[in-house]
Amino acid sequence: MRTGFTIRPSSAPLLTADRPLLRLSRGTINRPIPATTPPPCLRLNTALAVRSAFQPDEARVPTALPLPVPPVSKFNIALCQLSVTPDKERNIARARKAIEEAAGRGAQLVVLPEIWNSPLSNDNFPIYAEEIDGVGDAAPSFSMLSEAARSLQTTIIGGSIPERSGDCLYNTCCVFGTDGKLLGKHRKIHLFDIDIPGEITFKESNTLTAGKHATIVDTDVGRIGIGICHDIRFPELAILYAARGAHLLCYPGAFNITTGSLLWELMQRARAADNQLFVATCSPARDTGACYVAWGHSTLVGPFGEVIAMADHEEAIIVEEVDYSLIELRRSSLPLDQQRRGDLYRSVDVHRLNSSGA
Repeated sequence: MRTGFTIRPSSAPLLTADRPLLRLSRGTINRPIPATTPPPCLRLNTALAVRSAFQPDEARVPTALPLPVPPVSKFNIALCQLSVTPDKERNIARARKAIEEAAGRGAQLVVLPEIWNSPLSNDNFPIYAEEIDGVGDAAPSFSMLSEAARSLQTTIIGGSIPERSGDCLYNTCCVFGTDGKLLGKHRKIHLFDIDIPGEITFKESNTLTAGKHATIVDTDVGRIGIGICHDIRFPELAILYAARGAHLLCYPGAFNITTGSLLWELMQRARAADNQLFVATCSPARDTGACYVAWGHSTLVGPFGEVIAMADHEEAIIVEEVDYSLIELRRSSLPLDQQRRGDLYRSVDVHRLNSSGA
């Protein structure tokens, strides 16, 4: 039985910068043939022919939008990893204080966790739910976020809260501009249903209704695609946001101990590297006595899949710089959009395809 192999020196001639390739031709042994470089026009025509055959522009339907020029080239983002208690008033006050602290540290964009105003459980969703279209007592979490964004002149990705709309409950993220106005509302698209015997069983679909729309928002710090927790598990949504010209994807999320250790960092880095843009996530702090134990580890990831900053599992506020010039740098170094195979596969943005402006 063979137990290994030996690498032997090759008898083939060595190609180096100062030694042209030696080829065998009829009647001549080892006659040097100078290495030549194809003229620029030939290289260009060859590249265009390959590009035409691969149809990269057809890999996204409709064709991907060009990356818009962001309103800022750099800015500071804050990820507020908050502890959550059964006391809703305390949760709201703590979130308000964290937003103020983050803004004081120079954050122009503040991100809160998934379900930060309520313990995360199906029993609690109906109790803590707010009618977001209401005001004052009907939506105290919503009202606080709007007021904070306006008074602190800060864009806020408001994590998520349970939302009541008619007979339905949603897991909803609200985005506020620096004037305090609602820029967008994302209802979690992919509900988290999991059953791992002996470890975790949780089914959001027992209580919540899935959202029906992808959400991308133009803000004072760039174009942002929004997802909530389990939405990050589906690369199709991130691909759609990238094709719509997003600079940054934000996912408030509360991965649990079982899935967090395996998938939390992996999913973030994959979505960032696949689409060559920034990804930010924000989790609740870990509470081992809670009915649902969050993983924590809120993270900012760059467009090469590199982790720029990551919290541990306790309550914390991360403030870090986002430099959009890295997007163009990574995309020019590794031009994935020119290498896609529209002749083999296509990603379809159903909303844009069906809209009159597509």
